[in-house]
Amino acid sequence: MSSYTNSGNTQQSANYRGYLLEPFGPIGIICHTSNQDFVTQVNRILYEKRLRRQRENSNPYVRSVGYLREDYLIQAKMIRFSTGEGKVTLDQTVRGHDIFIISDVLSHQATFPICGTEHFFSPDDHFRDLLRIIMSVSGKARRINVIMPFLYEGRQDLRNSRESLDCASMLQQLYKLGVANIITFDPHDARVANAVPLMGLETPKSAYKIISTLISSNPSLRINKENMMVVSPDETGVARAIFYSSVLSLPLGIFYRRLDYATNHNGVHPIKEFRFLGDSVTGKDILIVDDMINSGRTMIETAQHMRENGARDIYCAAPFGLFTDGIETIQDAVDRKIIKQVLCTNLIYRRPELLKSPWYVDVNMTPFVARLIDAINVDESLGQLVNPSYRIQDLLGQMRIGEFLE
Repeated sequence: MSSYTNSGNTQQSANYRGYLLEPFGPIGIICHTSNQDFVTQVNRILYEKRLRRQRENSNPYVRSVGYLREDYLIQAKMIRFSTGEGKVTLDQTVRGHDIFIISDVLSHQATFPICGTEHFFSPDDHFRDLLRIIMSVSGKARRINVIMPFLYEGRQDLRNSRESLDCASMLQQLYKLGVANIITFDPHDARVANAVPLMGLETPKSAYKIISTLISSNPSLRINKENMMVVSPDETGVARAIFYSSVLSLPLGIFYRRLDYATNHNGVHPIKEFRFLGDSVTGKDILIVDDMINSGRTMIETAQHMRENGARDIYCAAPFGLFTDGIETIQDAVDRKIIKQVLCTNLIYRRPELLKSPWYVDVNMTPFVARLIDAINVDESLGQLVNPSYRIQDLLGQMRIGEFLE
């Protein structure tokens, strides 16, 4: 229950939930990459949400101009020259609009020609196109918001030696172009917000949807400390694993990997020491959580160690499934009964062969993204949306009540 409801002032509670707050401006959603299907679903859910609100007449602003439209999408046309350079043109006005640009910088399936040769989109190409869209709406839109689920250059968030500081530079560039808010999911390190202290940078977690999808796809799963454990595959993901273990009331295990920084093979430092810190995993289901699955090597190594020490079923969960080397290595681990299931969100592009794999579960985040857009448009507090602890506790409570009734 909301803390505002506890105050006893139901009218104030409704205001803080966004039902009676005035929209900042008509919503306009721009998709500039190959995530058109994702953005189309967000648009449909947002329309249905506001249509229901209008039918209930629960908001005095539901009749205001632009509040309810069947299509919030604004088409941005990318024009490419033979050199690979480009420009963006908009097919309709954005003046006075509250613009939300949804950008998937990891969608790599599309191509464009450069001097007669097909070139696959890289994150750098997507970011440059994002800047073009921002420049095309700047000075006309009332406010510019960027939803970038996977934070561009988010892994280059600190400087260890003579190297670039790309993430901070990127955020500052967006701020200078007039972006008011950036929404990015489960960043590698949320402290990157320090680079732009005057810009809104929200970092919602996908944990609720991942946990609820895990439960719905595995109804016999027993989530209690006697039968399950949360494991972090390395020390850099401990904070994330602590969150999962805390909200699920499960024991925590951590892998410590001491790397040989004097040696580098294809950008990877070999492991000198591999040690597990935690209770016995014998007979327990294991939930391995990380911020992303890159090649899958770390997940497989962790799962292999768990299985060798008597673990039962092993589930791997991460907001972003990149699978940069393909899905063959994960498929092999599934075939060898090392990994049972992998859960990742649909916030980024997923390979067709991944979506067809029976061991892969796609976590649908479109309703949550639509809810965020609706909340930001009326300047609603995002505290309980960004932190899913309350919803997870309610979900687990309902689950335990169901088990008791059975």
